[in-house]
Amino acid sequence: MSLRHGLLGLLAEGPASGYDLAGRFTELLSSVWPAQHPKIYAELNKLAAEGLVEVESEGPRRRKAYRITDAGIAEVKRWLTDVEVDHTMRLQPLLRSLFFWLMDTDELQRHLEAEARYYRELEQNYRDYAARKDRGEFGYSEQTQSMRVTIEAGIRLYSALADWAEWAQTVPPAKPAKPS
Repeated sequence: MSLRHGLLGLLAEGPASGYDLAGRFTELLSSVWPAQHPKIYAELNKLAAEGLVEVESEGPRRRKAYRITDAGIAEVKRWLTDVEVDHTMRLQPLLRSLFFWLMDTDELQRHLEAEARYYRELEQNYRDYAARKDRGEFGYSEQTQSMRVTIEAGIRLYSALADWAEWAQTVPPAKPAKPS
C-alpha cells in the first residue's frame, strides 16, 4: 500500500486534518504500515498539488482539514481495481530468524518468548477491536464492514506469527537436537 492511497482512502470517509489522519493510521495500521506526521503532511501537499485533495477549511494554528476530490476518488478506485497488488512483506523477525544460529540457546529462547508474547498481545488487541465492531460500537457502514475485514487479517497474521514463535522455541537452534 502506498501512503498516498492510504490517505486518499481515509479521506474518502470524510474530511480530516493531517493530525487526524496520522491518528487513524496509528489506530488502524501502526504495526503494519506506520505513517509519520512529516510524511503525511508532505504527501497531503503533493495530493493537493495534483488536485486529488483540497483544503476544506483552515482552523486555529493554520490546521488544515482536507477533503478528497472526485479525481481523488477516481484515483483510489483505479488503484484498487487496475494496479497490481504488491505482495512484498518485509518482516524483520523472519529475516532475523535466518541468523538464529548465531545466538546462544538461552538468548534465543528469551527472544522467541518475547516475540510470541508481543504477537499474542497484538492479536488480542485486534480481537478486542473486532469485538467492539461486532457489537456495533462503530455502526454498520460499508467503511466499518471493510475495516472489520482488515482487523480479521490482523488477528490471523499475528496469531500465525505467535504460533511460529512458539513453535520455533521447540526446535533447533532454540532447542538443541538430541544426539543420535
